[in-house]
Amino acid sequence: MATLTLRIPDELDQELEQESSASHLSKSDLAREALQRYLRVMKFHRLRETLVPRAQARDIHTDEDVFRKLGES
Repeated sequence: MATLTLRIPDELDQELEQESSASHLSKSDLAREALQRYLRVMKFHRLRETLVPRAQARDIHTDEDVFRKLGES
């Protein structure tokens, strides 16, 4: 496992400390989980940017369009 050192504002550290105490998780565990979630969201947004134009080119604009296309298969 790699080690990452970063500086955060005092206010963020206080919030992290409070959540750490409330959740009984270490600050490292909370920071790791937050970073994982952030990276997943960013990956989703990049994937969406790629797929939405492809779907629209096939006249797929809504969830209902997806289900309609799946029903045609």
